[in-house]
Amino acid sequence: MAEAEFDRALDHLRENKVRLTPQRKTILNYLINHHTHPSVEMIYDDLKDSVANISMATVYNTLKLFVDYNLVIELKNGDGSTHFDYFGHPHYHVVCDNCGKISDVFDEHFTAITKELTVMTHEKTGYLVTGNNIEVHGICPECQRKLHLNR
Repeated sequence: MAEAEFDRALDHLRENKVRLTPQRKTILNYLINHHTHPSVEMIYDDLKDSVANISMATVYNTLKLFVDYNLVIELKNGDGSTHFDYFGHPHYHVVCDNCGKISDVFDEHFTAITKELTVMTHEKTGYLVTGNNIEVHGICPECQRKLHLNR
């Protein structure tokens, strides 16, 4: 599954004449295989000892490139930090308002919901909708236990 996703993403970049450096391939593979919504710093820390010629700037610039080509989305965390998510399969996010954890939510109805939201937004505002990033906020199960909010 992840290998096919990686190949599909590489094909998308090739079609757009993006140079596929070893660092870019490694960062892309990392994002596809890690569903932790990492920050630039987290990616750099995880890769710096195993990837030649990688720097924080390389990670940042690569992520910006992937965002520009709609392979990755930026997620603003409650603490003001920016995290990144490979967006190969449409999904939305739930964010814990206590600890900042971000989780993916995959649902068969998501595509229909986003299409409806796009049409409704255009009808009400006249905007040509080019994308969306849906987030739901709440308290994660771990924080519910810590805060004694379990029912």
